[in-house]
Amino acid sequence: MEPSVQNLSKLTIVAAVAASALSLSASGAVIASWSMPTSVTTGTVGTSFTYGAADAGEATAGSSLSSTHAAAATAYSSPAGNGSTYSLSSNNWAIGDYYQVTVSTSNYQEVSFSWDQSRSSTGPSSFELVMSTDGGSTWSTLMASVTVIQAGLAGTNTTSWNATTSQAAFTTSTAAADASDHASVIFRIRSLVTTAAAGTSRIDNVVVSGTFVPAPGAVALLGLAGLINRRRR
Repeated sequence: MEPSVQNLSKLTIVAAVAASALSLSASGAVIASWSMPTSVTTGTVGTSFTYGAADAGEATAGSSLSSTHAAAATAYSSPAGNGSTYSLSSNNWAIGDYYQVTVSTSNYQEVSFSWDQSRSSTGPSSFELVMSTDGGSTWSTLMASVTVIQAGLAGTNTTSWNATTSQAAFTTSTAAADASDHASVIFRIRSLVTTAAAGTSRIDNVVVSGTFVPAPGAVALLGLAGLINRRRR
């Protein structure tokens, strides 16, 4: 029995939606990113601070950017970013203190992580990037040593961070192959040194990206779209 014109139309619409989803897999997509569009409330102090969810990307729901320090006197602020109005900055750095990103990578492969980071003259210069896919029970090292340069320091060919100029020298990125297709992935940019209390480190333009892989049902619907078109001809 031949399907009705009405049913064919409905199937065509569903298949078209599936085809649209499949098209995302052709190139990398931003899963979640933080451009720091809002400032931290003046006077925010404590061992931990949550900046909030990503402001852009395909999977912003449930995402989070935060920071944790050992010192209760840690102050959080929003000086100028790397080509953006704000960044996230904190002082009182000790070994093990970190910035943290939590995001879902469900249905994404070829995941990568990138961020911009700078420091004051007495801020921490050495970090590591670690990742957990089991809620923090175990950690894997993505980058064992990340050197953070002081913006504007002689010999670095850089200027101080400001709202208009984005400088590539401050961007670090890496592949995170084991982050593919997890309900929750935690990334930590973790200090390897202890500094003077006033020393600061700031981050900006944090991006988690990957290649979208549709569910098997979407692939089947795409094949259905081709079958419908052949029937109509």
